Amino acid sequence: QLQLEESGGGLVQPGGSLRLACEAFGFSFDYAPIGWFRQAPGKERESISCFDYSDGSTYYADSVKGRFTMSRDNVNNKQYLQMNNLRPEDTGIYYCATERARGSSCPRVRNLSDVWGQGTQVTVSS
Repeated sequence: QLQLEESGGGLVQPGGSLRLACEAFGFSFDYAPIGWFRQAPGKERESISCFDYSDGSTYYADSVKGRFTMSRDNVNNKQYLQMNNLRPEDTGIYYCATERARGSSCPRVRNLSDVWGQGTQVTVSS
């Protein structure tokens, strides 16, 4: 059974940093691109980043480019989203997700993810 679990959310002041973690159960990041999504209050969920370790391709939304970085812990099968210079508009619930089908890619994960974590709340406020 494929599962994802996020952690690391919290309350941070504008300009601060947080690192979110996404732990995978039942599969390896070697074979499945991982996307990060967020849902701000009153808004639709949006794709903000993706990393496909099979070919090294990445995606970052313009709103987070240069501030957010994805990385990986091979030993513990975790994916991280390092978020720097956080802004109030970064507030929302953050999810990691992937697509169950073999041979997926970041474009597919961004639109067709069917394995989701439970989400972790990030609040940026002074």
